[in-house]
Amino acid sequence: MAGEPRRDPLSFRAFRAACPAGYEYGYGYGSGLPDLREREFPRLRGITYLDHAGSALFPESLLKAFTDDLRNNVYGNPHSQNISSKLTYDTIEHVRYRILQHFHTTPEDYTIIFTSGCTTALKLVAEAFPWIPEGTKQPSSRFCYLTDSHTSVVGIRGITTSMNVLSVPIKPKEILLSEKNRLSAEEQNCTTPHLFSYPAQSNFSGTKYPLSWIQDIKTGKLCPIKIPGKWFVLLDAASYVSSSPLDLGVHQADFIPISFYKIFGFPTGLGALLVNNRIAPLLRKTYFGGGTAAAYLAGEDFYFPRKSIAERFEDGTVSFLDIIALKHGFDVLEKLTGGMEKIKQHTFALAHYTYNVLSTLKYANGAPVVRIYSDTDFSNPDVQGPIINFNILDENGEVIGFSQVDKMASLYNIHVRTGCFCNTGACQMHLGISNEDIQRNLQAGHVCGDDIDLVDGRPTGSVRISFGYMSSFEDAQTFLRFITATRLSKSDAEIPFQSSVTTLMTESVPDDCPSFNSADKLSPISHISDTELRNNSSVTMTTGSRQPPEAESIRAAVSEIAIPTCRRDGKPITVTNIYLYPIKSCSAFEVTEWPVGNQGLLYDRNWMVVNQNGVCITQKQEPRLCLINPTIDLKKKIMVIQAEGMDPISVSLEDKTGKETVISESKVCSHRVKTYDCGERIADWFSTILARPCRLIRQSSDMSHQKNTKGLASATNISLSLVNEAQYLLINVASILQLKEHISARLEEPLETEELIRRFRANIVISAPDSFEEEEWAEISIGALRFQVVGPCSRCQIICIDQQSGERNKEFMQSLSVARGRKTNFGIYLMNQPFHSSLPDMLSVGSQVLPVLKENMEIQPPTSSEEKCSG
Repeated sequence: MAGEPRRDPLSFRAFRAACPAGYEYGYGYGSGLPDLREREFPRLRGITYLDHAGSALFPESLLKAFTDDLRNNVYGNPHSQNISSKLTYDTIEHVRYRILQHFHTTPEDYTIIFTSGCTTALKLVAEAFPWIPEGTKQPSSRFCYLTDSHTSVVGIRGITTSMNVLSVPIKPKEILLSEKNRLSAEEQNCTTPHLFSYPAQSNFSGTKYPLSWIQDIKTGKLCPIKIPGKWFVLLDAASYVSSSPLDLGVHQADFIPISFYKIFGFPTGLGALLVNNRIAPLLRKTYFGGGTAAAYLAGEDFYFPRKSIAERFEDGTVSFLDIIALKHGFDVLEKLTGGMEKIKQHTFALAHYTYNVLSTLKYANGAPVVRIYSDTDFSNPDVQGPIINFNILDENGEVIGFSQVDKMASLYNIHVRTGCFCNTGACQMHLGISNEDIQRNLQAGHVCGDDIDLVDGRPTGSVRISFGYMSSFEDAQTFLRFITATRLSKSDAEIPFQSSVTTLMTESVPDDCPSFNSADKLSPISHISDTELRNNSSVTMTTGSRQPPEAESIRAAVSEIAIPTCRRDGKPITVTNIYLYPIKSCSAFEVTEWPVGNQGLLYDRNWMVVNQNGVCITQKQEPRLCLINPTIDLKKKIMVIQAEGMDPISVSLEDKTGKETVISESKVCSHRVKTYDCGERIADWFSTILARPCRLIRQSSDMSHQKNTKGLASATNISLSLVNEAQYLLINVASILQLKEHISARLEEPLETEELIRRFRANIVISAPDSFEEEEWAEISIGALRFQVVGPCSRCQIICIDQQSGERNKEFMQSLSVARGRKTNFGIYLMNQPFHSSLPDMLSVGSQVLPVLKENMEIQPPTSSEEKCSG
């Protein structure tokens, strides 16, 4: 109607109007979903969790009911015969019955075998199935699987290959044409067993494959391949049963593996294999663990299995307390939601709405904002689950890498899943990735689970969101607002800034900064050890840019390779700031001159704060770390730590790695490091200011972690402190100024250059004539020091934290992503070149920087699955 106000597509009214007929949002009791969320999931306040296909979240009442049960009962090992053991055994049997009841079947038809998860259940099938290998007189078995299958299903072929059984991948569209393979009555009389596996729901796209296939394949109406024999069906139900009811009374698959954390969120590490009793007697067992034998001899090859299929295949003592938790999981799920059919309706309503809005989002030029990977139009919950898989595009239709999307989502506290989701077949099918592409990507350094999202401009994976029973309209709305805010804001139409803007350089080089004649080229000198520097009382911090007395004679011995080549102009480049970060993720300590050791700047990131589990705490989890200010006094050999409202506290710089010191092992971005604790006094200080139990630990000086960096002149490993990726991080003031101009336009408020510099937490700040020219360098010399460029720094959300206040502003990451053309690279990593000399190395403000350009003019990021931030 003319004049009617335009409806906001992200409003609750629009959501209600878009709900499919007959499908309800919420569960229709009490005060509804908001009350359920507040009561059962208070930890989700401020969080939008959209990875339910990865794991469900457990409700508070499940945890309480389970722990109350454990407090009130004594559960012993079920293999014993005492009273507590009998209670455990009877409770486990009750849980088996409850599981069968949940799937609408009975102990007469199915047996429950508890496993450590769905993957173990699949492995059990592979090992126990009665395969007939090639080379026998009768036709051999075949293992067929849908290419849209989880890695754990495809992995069965590793076992079948070892048994000389052929594996045959089947594409989804091929199975629909398999009626052509229908066998004759004579061929169906063949008793050779074959196994076909397919997912009830794709964990990649949420496509639900017909459960009718089960009966069609078992009766010969559908035949994956034309070969005589009897087909059995393995239905991978792990993804499906998290949000949909499964009736095994109607759809009687032979094997159904499941993982319970996909349904309840707790316990993890517990799954089950539901086995159709008609095939159970055919299963073969070789290994026998505790509890599986009715009788056996230790001195002779005699073993008689237990009669019960479950007891025969449950090696050792089952996870009986976790199994008991399942009883409360089913009770609570039923109480909160009314059952799986209600969950199916609720989650589909959210997915249907989100898909409809996403699929209509367009840029001003009409280009779509997202490319959705789906086989359905989200109109029918019987063929589509609550999973949406997609990639975000720019205005030109180019894919924005999934790792960049993940970083941006984290700024909004939105939890998504990215990559290929352990489903390479579906990933290839939907993204058009060939077998050759997979192999080339591997050679380029990309492996499953890392953050290399684009290779030659083509995506290696995608983004997945998925809804669970506790998901709300607000979750969908927050996600959609995130997409529109980051892709459809007015600033999105701005032109990304170019790589060279010299007009901004008026602010980059202070007038009083000393400089050197371009002819002054300093030769490299070696690095004395950190231990030697720490023990040398004559080494102190200075405030000038004085060169070592031997520098003049060293200048004459410069290597040819140190001469800069092909720079666009001859304007000098100097060091403007030097920062070290004694405590990882705490405030910077600025100096004008500082010693360099074999791990980088002396004492840079030698300490870190860990939680009660020994896990490193960074500003990602605790922004207040930036308010803790450590300073180093080399003369007094102490580190003084200060924070507002706290009395200063000091830590000795002397190593305390004597016999009485307990050395422990920690991890920094997957690297193992040896550390020791700094004591209770320091732990209490940090626990007080951060309001959580934590401790300060220090890297053991003689046990630094090593990194083998390709391309360095030395063949030896490089020694690192507690940094993530490299010894040094360098940024360019010209690059900062260009980014500042871009961010200021978006913020519409003044932004101090110093504040922006500190957000990027560099060790070395330089003033180069051109912005981002540092990304073209292969090596640099600074005074008497030589460095090799390792790669660009791909930024994480720490740059969104104001280092003076601890406040977050996600605009900084968004601006960087837009400005840098869908990447978040800013700054370059450096490693020391190893050389030999007796001179102590010093890095000084005012020193001249002499770069060497790389040949291919493109630095590849370090190949690591971790975010490359310096912490």
